[in-house]
Amino acid sequence: MILKVIAYAHNGHTDKFGIPRQSRDASPIETRIVFEPEYRVPEALRGIEGYSHLWLIWGFSENNRQQDLDSTNIGQTYDKDTITWSPTVRPPRLGGNKRMGVFATRSPFRPNPLGLSSVRLLRIEDGDLIVSGADLLDGTPIYDIKPYLSFSDCHEEAKNGFAEETADYQLKVVWEATMETYLSTLPAHYQHIGSTSVAEWKHAVEYILSQDPRPGYQDNPEREYKLDYDGITVTFLVQNDTVIIKNIQKMQKDLHK
Repeated sequence: MILKVIAYAHNGHTDKFGIPRQSRDASPIETRIVFEPEYRVPEALRGIEGYSHLWLIWGFSENNRQQDLDSTNIGQTYDKDTITWSPTVRPPRLGGNKRMGVFATRSPFRPNPLGLSSVRLLRIEDGDLIVSGADLLDGTPIYDIKPYLSFSDCHEEAKNGFAEETADYQLKVVWEATMETYLSTLPAHYQHIGSTSVAEWKHAVEYILSQDPRPGYQDNPEREYKLDYDGITVTFLVQNDTVIIKNIQKMQKDLHK
């Protein structure tokens, strides 16, 4: 069976680093689902406005499977010429040192590189779906969309396994004083797909960083990280559970032009 791409997701996440590890209903980041011409048919969306949430079935289009095998399976005896998946992975939230079965995780490195996200439907705009809470890279292919049904998809008694350990994990985010001043003069041409104002861009960046995008095994308080979001590169470091934003500048390669 060949899966057909029905749409593509577009937002400010132009780099994998910083994408939320799970879809979250509280996310302030908007994603536009743009249908391919064959599926851009108004009748196909008839009745969808009656749902508050949707399921997106999508593809991990930027995975590097060989790199993952090289970096995370040291000491194991898999034949790289024949294997296309690993039975165990190292979840970042567990520090990157503890291995779990791939089917007990939401790792992108799977036998079939398919993702499933629950998102909030905000509105329909020019034939596109505008949603929030999507944990997707800009340009992610969408294979199907289905309504979320609370009476069948929500299980209040459900257990969260080892994921419960970090369910509420968040960092505090602060801006250096010079950055707060610079934000007030952020040029209008910096605004792109996901942000319609400086305030919205700032809120989105703070949300992303509060989720701690760093690999779980990295905890150097002096190390600076760079996050690309919506045409701007954010430089930050993490000290004592606090993200300190050190600098922001226009991305060297503006992918939105």
